[in-house]
Amino acid sequence: MGRGRAKAKQTKVARQLKYTSHTIDYDRLREELTVDSRGDDMRPTTSSEQESEPAR
Repeated sequence: MGRGRAKAKQTKVARQLKYTSHTIDYDRLREELTVDSRGDDMRPTTSSEQESEPAR
């Protein structure tokens, strides 16, 4: 019991996704996916990277 309401909502959402036009802002997406060179410095080094570096 109670499945009818949930199924009706799923059907409504599925129809909205199917029939509405989706606009994608490719410039904004490109900015979000662009690798920032500053972010590499903030990344912790892995154990394999530490082994390959010469001892200081």
